[in-house]
Amino acid sequence: MTIDEHLLVLLLALLLDRIAGDPDWLWSRVPHPVVLFGKAISYFDRTYNSETLTRPERRLNGTASIAALLFGSAIAGLLLHWFFELFGIIGIVLEVVCVAIFMAQKSLADHVSDVADALRAEGIAGGRRAVSRIVGRDPETLDEPGICRAAIESLAENFSDGVVAPALWYAVLGLPGLLIYKMLNTADSMIGHKSDRYIDFGWASARLDDIANLLAARLSILLIAAGAWLRRGARACREAVQVAIRDGGLHRSPNSGRPEAAMAGALDVQLAGPRVYSGIVVSEPMINGAGRDTATVKDVEDGVLVFNGACMILSISVFVAFLFLL
Repeated sequence: MTIDEHLLVLLLALLLDRIAGDPDWLWSRVPHPVVLFGKAISYFDRTYNSETLTRPERRLNGTASIAALLFGSAIAGLLLHWFFELFGIIGIVLEVVCVAIFMAQKSLADHVSDVADALRAEGIAGGRRAVSRIVGRDPETLDEPGICRAAIESLAENFSDGVVAPALWYAVLGLPGLLIYKMLNTADSMIGHKSDRYIDFGWASARLDDIANLLAARLSILLIAAGAWLRRGARACREAVQVAIRDGGLHRSPNSGRPEAAMAGALDVQLAGPRVYSGIVVSEPMINGAGRDTATVKDVEDGVLVFNGACMILSISVFVAFLFLL
């Protein structure tokens, strides 16, 4: 399949994901592929990350484990694509569905909107329950502005690694690239953090994930800025770009701060700053320190509007690229 055919499949997959998302009736009956990725990662973790090993041994095992997982993902992608090609037009439809499964436009917008709805209907208790489904920080430490900031940060970060990066890797490398990226991103979320157990075993996964998201995070700035222009006007667009350039590097992640800073500028609100993960306070500079210091439910709702606009611009960009390559 050529890159223009990849772009056509990607465009249809983005549209399908935007309409259908992740239907509960399906994934309550069969495991989502990312769940299967997680089980494979857990197997390697249990088998090769023993506490009796030295730190260099755990790092070596972690590097070999992620290499094996990524190789397996590439083979699975090649076999799937080969299988789909056997069925002609039906195979193309099947590949569209397969790619859509790994996108997160509708599901992400729905989950973040649920936080705003829960805050309006149930107050802080409801907001904490809703936000705990999409962030790793301790929800009981969050007041209402903290819940709103957490939801907006998750929206921006996951736009990059849940929408833009999968689209980019599929456009360039097809199903093998998409499955490699999703396995790597899943591994980073499971074993890539700097706890005593994973600081060595997950080292390679975290570093590779940083590299894999490098371009997507920066492309996300432009898409969020374009979404802000559609939904909030030219000033919000300019602020998104300016804050991303100025504050995008303040985040502990080399990538996550870029889309978060763009969203902070688009909404004129402060993001990041100190927060608590598993009882541990993580101190970081505030992104967009000149913005409003109190995030609100309306900011969450406006963030979803900007996100939807950015997703629309992404689909339009893929369509234009497809026409250009015809």
